[in-house]
Amino acid sequence: MLNRSQIEEVLEGLGQPKYRGTQVLEWIYGKRAGSWDEMSNLPKDLRDALSSQYSLRPLKHVLTKGADDTTRKYLLELGDGRYVETVLIPASPGLWGERSDRYTLCVSSQVGCAYGCRFCASGLDGFTRNLTAAEIVSQIILVEELSGEKVNNLVFMGMGEPLANYRNLVEALEMITADWGLNIGARRITVSTSGLVPQIKKLAELRQQIRLAISLHGPDDVTRDQIMPINRKYPVEELMGALKVWSEKKKQKITLEYILIEGVNAGVEQARLLTERARGLNAKVNLIPYNKVEGLEWVRPSDGACQSFRRVLTQGGVPATLRLEKGHDIDAACGQLRLKKEGEKKQEPS
Repeated sequence: MLNRSQIEEVLEGLGQPKYRGTQVLEWIYGKRAGSWDEMSNLPKDLRDALSSQYSLRPLKHVLTKGADDTTRKYLLELGDGRYVETVLIPASPGLWGERSDRYTLCVSSQVGCAYGCRFCASGLDGFTRNLTAAEIVSQIILVEELSGEKVNNLVFMGMGEPLANYRNLVEALEMITADWGLNIGARRITVSTSGLVPQIKKLAELRQQIRLAISLHGPDDVTRDQIMPINRKYPVEELMGALKVWSEKKKQKITLEYILIEGVNAGVEQARLLTERARGLNAKVNLIPYNKVEGLEWVRPSDGACQSFRRVLTQGGVPATLRLEKGHDIDAACGQLRLKKEGEKKQEPS
């Protein structure tokens, strides 16, 4: 899978007229061709040349967990035999229980992760490599084919740290938002980061009005150091400064993601400090009760404790959602399916 400039460069090198680029783009992104042979208005020798060098499907479906009307998690295999996960999340039913046609896809940007957030399964097996832009975009196309649903919203909140794969992320965003590409509006795309300060400032310069979510999980350095190792490099105050730069450049509210962990970050004083942080950024807060990951010691707070934490925020004037997450029974935490599959592969006889 290629972007516009790459396709034009390849076709020029093959001595093809310029209009062939428009034809190829329409087949890839409009008609979602699964093979070069499907592109019937291209000469056969051109199709053969392109097929020998470029794959339209760099990912292969391995496993789906979840039902058609609930959150579905997909395990996908890359060309080198590695695995990534992506999750399709339907909107909640309407007032009368009617089915919604809005779907959000949680996209991965790396195989594994190097940042070691203490609540996350993605980094338990370490970092392997960045995904290419084609591998990122292919998750969307493949899931739409598998599910039969149209993806309306994207969140880069799957495996990996998107801003640590900055070049491929930006290239993928172009392919996703362009009218010649998937044509998904930038305001429907959220990039989530653990807090890479220089890249946040750099991303703020992009023309696309994408949204930003921060994996905060602690309102002060003492708390956040326990959960987010990156905080030792980019402490809370430095991160807040980068977010103020973002707010000056973009129109959308920042979302502060906050996983509630009993005895670690779910106390009343932490809720009050988080309220101050959010108000200073005019941000909203997404509260997520901790989702148990095998091999990690954290404990999920009671529903009552989660509600009390949220109440502090809302009474302080901060928009706050409490996500009693969907997918709790399908290894929902990022990276769990991959870890299981990698474990099975290691146990297979050679």
